Amino acid sequence: MIAGYKIFSLKLLNLKMPFSQRLLLLLIAYSMFPNAFAQNVDTLKLKDFRPVSIYKIPQTKVERAKYPIIDFHSHDYPKTDAEVDDWVKRMDKMNIAKTLILTYSTGAGFDSAIEKYSRHKDRFEVWCGFDYTGHEKPGWEKHAVAELERCYKKGARGVGELGDKGLGELYSKPTPGYGLHIDDPAMKPLLEKCAELNMPVSIHVAEDQWMYQKPDATNDGLMNAATWKVDQTKKGLLGHDELVKTLENAVKNNPKTTFIACHLANTNSDFSMLARMFDLYPNLYADIAARYAEFSPVPRYSKAFFEKYADRLVYGTDMGPNSEMYYTTFRILETADEHFYDHDLFSYHWPLYGLSLSDETLRKIYGGNGKKILSQ
Repeated sequence: MIAGYKIFSLKLLNLKMPFSQRLLLLLIAYSMFPNAFAQNVDTLKLKDFRPVSIYKIPQTKVERAKYPIIDFHSHDYPKTDAEVDDWVKRMDKMNIAKTLILTYSTGAGFDSAIEKYSRHKDRFEVWCGFDYTGHEKPGWEKHAVAELERCYKKGARGVGELGDKGLGELYSKPTPGYGLHIDDPAMKPLLEKCAELNMPVSIHVAEDQWMYQKPDATNDGLMNAATWKVDQTKKGLLGHDELVKTLENAVKNNPKTTFIACHLANTNSDFSMLARMFDLYPNLYADIAARYAEFSPVPRYSKAFFEKYADRLVYGTDMGPNSEMYYTTFRILETADEHFYDHDLFSYHWPLYGLSLSDETLRKIYGGNGKKILSQ
């Protein structure tokens, strides 16, 4: 048996052999000598670590949200009208009343998105971006405000997702706003116009703290941090706390403008930062999109924060429109399930836990707060 495996190994090492033949030999070898392919713990890579819970504890599949949902953080995923229709059917099944499409686009790109979702105006709301064309020159704000007004007339009822990971407002199509942070004086006319038009501003600042730590053996979020690590050697890059401060400055200096901090303002390792801002600024909200893997490993800490600030949080996904993704978010928010994994959605090695939020909190986060924001 060992001799046979060695023969296969020598053939697989023949680089002149066509790839299709090498692949076929590999499949045959695996079927004949499965033990030879067993994982060796001494050489197993952390990126390949896919633990499976063996605890005999309750496992709940929540196939429909307990209360109607407004998803405050999604994007333009469908490519065809049929895919849009399929998404609506899925939303019906999941109890999702409305989804916000954050295009961060202006011009023709935004117009195209408006057209795509026009057949389901009651189920989707399409938000635009800011037009940073010519932002290096004085007076560009006039053009940007004019484009914002045009997008509003076309149907935009909010702005987003704006995004700043340290070098400025990069989330914008077709023109990024390098060097501009949300608290830059040049942004003031745009933010004031948003207040005038009752257009909330959805903004992503920074990344969570794991992405700023060294990607080494001490980083407990290593597997995700290695993918989304922030290169802090870039000239002019603002750090995590500096970026959160730009958000606070903008919120404070524009009290009539409603802000929604994406991903819980990327403060999942220290909710006291966001809590302090919630206490100070009534015009600030936060979505919980794409951070379920960051807050669910500490369920008691996260639940206490969610319950205390239930009036300021909105549901969001930002992980595509597939059914299993929705199920996982419902399970984390609604159940008390413990020690489970979702390796298809999340890259961390740690398990997830349900928060078992109260009905009152679920109603607010799922849709109540969203209705209030959208009706302003």
